[in-house]
This record gives sequence, structure tokens and C-alpha cells, in this order.
Amino acid sequence: MKFQRIIALLKMDLKRVIFEPAYLFLMLLFPAVLTIVFGFAFSDPELGMSFNAMAPGLFAYACIFIIMIVAQSFSDLREQGLLRRLNTTPMTSGDFMGSQVISNMIITMLQVVIVFILALPFGFSPNTNIGGFLFAFLLMAIFSLSSVGLGLITATISKSSGTATGLSFIFILPQMFFGTFIPLTKNTRPIAMALPSYYVTDAIKSIYSGASLLSRNLLIDFAVVSIVSIIIVILGVQLFKKFGNK
Repeated sequence: MKFQRIIALLKMDLKRVIFEPAYLFLMLLFPAVLTIVFGFAFSDPELGMSFNAMAPGLFAYACIFIIMIVAQSFSDLREQGLLRRLNTTPMTSGDFMGSQVISNMIITMLQVVIVFILALPFGFSPNTNIGGFLFAFLLMAIFSLSSVGLGLITATISKSSGTATGLSFIFILPQMFFGTFIPLTKNTRPIAMALPSYYVTDAIKSIYSGASLLSRNLLIDFAVVSIVSIIIVILGVQLFKKFGNK
């Protein structure tokens, strides 16, 4: 794996996003639209709703949504034969996978920044300092690794980009409903605790509520998210390298 090759691939991936309207909408505009819609729907004080309670779920969902983008992107590359053509170049699979992981992490963090900026006019007022903001963004960057890994797993088992889009919701919907937006009950909490989105949402809520960055619960959330995300992205990369380019 060479750093120069990864940078070259990274530039190519980001240019593809900029010049492809469909990807640009899904990756950057969709989180903006979602935030605005939820802002108008859930920021009305007369209804007893607070956007502060909703915002952590939106941040997590910005990371979760990349599952579909990764699954579609890799399925398209496979259908177009670009992955096979890479085998005829000096570029290694490690170079390619490394650039894809980094580029999708960058895109995910852009989504998080968009959600954060647009949440402020709707009453989002995090109670933390610069250290808390940096810790929250680090946490979401690590969490995005799990979404990249799940996207690769989806692309591995999908026959086409259309199939990848549908199958990606197998991973998106449980995390969206049980780990982010929907209030949990004693029956649904055990399900949520099996999902990484539960821990990242819980951690972000704690950070933006003014909790100490060294609190036990926050450190446990961070450890769970980190371990699970690293395992999933390694599994996704290995599965796609072995079975996905067929």
C-alpha cells in the first residue's frame, strides 16, 4: 500500500461525487433535507418537543446512511468492470480499499457537519466545550467505519446496484428505528443494545448534555463503538476482496 496511490484514488473518488448529481444529492443534500424536515417537525415547543433530543439521532443517521452509498458505489464499479481493470495496474487492492474507506469517512463527516450547521437554527444548543465537539466528531468518524464495512458486505452479496440499494436497508432500518430516532422501551432496548448506533447516539447525547468526557458510561460507549466498527470494516473489506469482485 502506497500513500501516493491512495491520495490519487481519493481525489478521483471525491471528483466523482462532485460531478455525479445523483451521488451528490444522496451524500450531501439528503442529510440537509432530512435535517430541515425533522427540524420543522420536531422543534415545536408547544408540542413538548426539543430538537436537542432529536439531533444526536440525526448525526448517527448521517453516518448510517453511507451504508447504501457504499453498497451502490461498489456494485456500480463491479458492473462497469472497473474493479477487474484495477488488477491490471500497479495499484493493489489495499490501495483501493484504503482510499475508499478514507473517502467515505470524509463524506460522512461532511454530512455530519451539514446536519450540525442546519440543526442550530432549530434550537440545537449543545452544552459542551471544544473538547466535547472534537470527541463527538471522532466518535462519529469511527462509527462511520462500521457503515463502510456494512456497505461492503451488502455489495458482496448483491448482484446489482439496484439489489444493493434494497439490501442495504436490512442494516439501515434496524439502526434507524432502534438506535437513533425511536424512543426505546424495555422490550426494544435489548435489540438496540445489539446495534452500534445505540452506543454512538447515547454517547453523543451524553457529550452534548455536558457529561464529563471521562465518565464511565461515555468511555464504555466509545469502546463498544470503536471495537465493533473496526471488526465490521475489516470483515467487510476481507469479504469483498474475496467474494465481491466476481
